[in-house]
Amino acid sequence: MSEITVIDNYVKKYKVLKKEIAKIIIGQDAVVEQILISIFSGGHVLLIGVPGLAKTLMVDTIAKTLGLDFKRIQFTPDLMPSDILGSEILDNERQFKFIKGPVFSNIVLADEINRTPPKTQAALLEAMQERSVTVAGHRYELNQPYFVLATQNPIEQEGTYPLPEAQLDRFMFAINLEYPSFSEEVEVVKQTTTNNTTTLDVVFDGKEVLEFQQLIRKTPVANNVIEYAVEMISKSRPNTKRTSELISQFVDWGAGPRASQNLILASKTHAVLHGKYTPDIEDVQAVATSVLRHRIIKNYKAAAEGISIEKIIESLF
Repeated sequence: MSEITVIDNYVKKYKVLKKEIAKIIIGQDAVVEQILISIFSGGHVLLIGVPGLAKTLMVDTIAKTLGLDFKRIQFTPDLMPSDILGSEILDNERQFKFIKGPVFSNIVLADEINRTPPKTQAALLEAMQERSVTVAGHRYELNQPYFVLATQNPIEQEGTYPLPEAQLDRFMFAINLEYPSFSEEVEVVKQTTTNNTTTLDVVFDGKEVLEFQQLIRKTPVANNVIEYAVEMISKSRPNTKRTSELISQFVDWGAGPRASQNLILASKTHAVLHGKYTPDIEDVQAVATSVLRHRIIKNYKAAAEGISIEKIIESLF
């Protein structure tokens, strides 16, 4: 089977997948698409939104339609690394036995990741990067595919432990989850205040997700598209020859090389899911905001003048 035929098949299955997810999740099409782009790219997502916007339901629904295991971890100030990674216990035969923690799943929802101390944050972020954990000197491989979706509440910041920039950089996307529109909220209320149950069909399985990730890696990219993406990232860094006046004035730190890599990977996935066989500049622009939102650090002057990070990113186009 040719790669073009394979891509066409995945595009058809992707459309079916979105219809299945829409049975449960009303609206939020852009958020669902970006989460799926990240999964098929092999990346992780940081989801920023107030409580009550069905983040857990959304991730659970996506996991079910993809045929993947799903676990949710509620991060709290007293959560220890062993609570998420697992620990060794002494069994009846006086032998040490490793009991796996909730991190051993295909999709892990790390709810309010900034509520737990840095030591526990680092344990999860190491698992994200290495796709494995080390406990008592033993290395344990995580399930594949492996995807972490971490949430942050942008309102309550008292008693939180903000993620350092180096750890934020491990997330492919940072996605803002907004309130639903009036009509969407009406549909949500109608759907969730009855005893009707909705049955979801499994559209993908773990093996197909891994094969799709490999297909994305093989997708060719024109040199001019790669150069455009790298130039965009270069322009985000203040005090360089490519820097614009707006960046120099309002940005403290720009994005690093991992942003360029993620920009190209995500643009490949965006192109394939929309039936194209190679990404173009429009695909790069379509994913740029989510890739760069958490990687460009604006300064106090930008905050004082109400310059949003989205406006700064749009200036790079």
